[in-house]
Amino acid sequence: MTGDQPATPETRPGPLGRLIDRFGHLLRELSKFATVGGIAFLIDFALFNYLTVARGMEQVTAKTVSTVIAATVAFLGNRFWTWRHRQRSHPAREYALFFFFNGVGLGITVGCLAISRYGLGAVWPEVFRTTLADNIASYIVGTGVATLFRFWSYRRFVFVEAGTPPVPAPSHDRDPGA
Repeated sequence: MTGDQPATPETRPGPLGRLIDRFGHLLRELSKFATVGGIAFLIDFALFNYLTVARGMEQVTAKTVSTVIAATVAFLGNRFWTWRHRQRSHPAREYALFFFFNGVGLGITVGCLAISRYGLGAVWPEVFRTTLADNIASYIVGTGVATLFRFWSYRRFVFVEAGTPPVPAPSHDRDPGA
């Protein structure tokens, strides 16, 4: 080395640098996922409130409709931006798995809304059968829990990393004494 060029370290110095080196890709994925999710959230939120307040649609039905539309936007954003670097499998497989896991997420969100509106609302209707309570149960509690589930399931099952070839099973043909 001539001393003219600084050496490029393979890892960043310090414990924070090592964490960034190790989990930086995950942080980038998470921030893209959050951006796509934020856009889908705004669509979901606006549509849900429009359907319930302006159109008079029942809350659980409106939540289902708004979530399906927002999920379509989220699928496109996640496939073509968040996880565009990942191996693509058959588009129908990705789409079906995405909507399956999104359906589970919808169930989590709608379940939180239903518990608040119909369970707790039966006990204290003036508090839990309000637009504010519906939004808190659906968008803060339900969406929070469902988002954690969705990130994990999309990353694990839908937009999978290209795998390494499987290791062949060990052969038991050998003589143990040899």
